[in-house]
Amino acid sequence: MPVRIRSVNLTWKRRCIFSKILQRPTLVLNRNWQPVNVATVARALVLLWNEAARVVDPADYQLYTWTDWSKLRPGDGRDCIRAVRFKLRVPEVVVLSHYDRLPAAHVTFSRRNVFKRDHHTCQYCGAQPGGQELTLDHVVPRAQGGASTWENCVLACTACNARKADRTPEQARMRLRRKPVRPAWKPLYADHALRIESWSKFVSEAYWNVALQE
Repeated sequence: MPVRIRSVNLTWKRRCIFSKILQRPTLVLNRNWQPVNVATVARALVLLWNEAARVVDPADYQLYTWTDWSKLRPGDGRDCIRAVRFKLRVPEVVVLSHYDRLPAAHVTFSRRNVFKRDHHTCQYCGAQPGGQELTLDHVVPRAQGGASTWENCVLACTACNARKADRTPEQARMRLRRKPVRPAWKPLYADHALRIESWSKFVSEAYWNVALQE
C-alpha cells in the first residue's frame, strides 16, 4: 500500500509540473517580427502543429517547424515537455506565418487592470481586504457627470465607498492616496508578470522598465 500511495503522489506531481509548464508564457511575433501577443506554451504548440507559426530560436533566430523542433534535445536543466517517446523543448518565442496584426497601443480599461494598477489597495484608507471587499469608485460620481475612465476610477473598500457615497473626495473630506492615471504598461504584458530573458531580443528595454506591481 505505501508503494501504491508513493506512485500516485509521484504521478500527481508530474501532472502538476506538466500543467504548469503548458501555462508558461510564449511571446508571439507577427510576420514582421513585432510582438503582438503572449500565449501559453500549450497554445503556441497548437499553432506550431497547425503550421500557423514557427518557433524562433533566440540564440541564432533560426526558425523551426513542428518536425524540426520535436527533433531537438532539451538542454540539461531546462524545462521540457515529456511525451511517451520524446522530450519536447519549451518554446519561448514563436512567429506567426500568416498574420500582420500590429501591437495594441493602450492597455484595456477593465476591472482586472484597475485592480492591478491600484495593487488591490483601497485608495482612500490603504486597506487590502481582498477582492470581495473592494469596489470601483468613481472619483467624480456618475451622478455628477463622472465618466468611467482610468483617470476617474479607483479601488475603494466597501466602508470607504459607503462613506464617500455620491460625493467627490473633497465633498466627503476624504483624501486620495494617489491621483488615478492611465498606467504606462505596454498592453502586451499587462497580465503577465513573468519575464523571459530571451524576449529582450525582440522587445525594447522600455517594455520592462514599467512598474507592474510592488
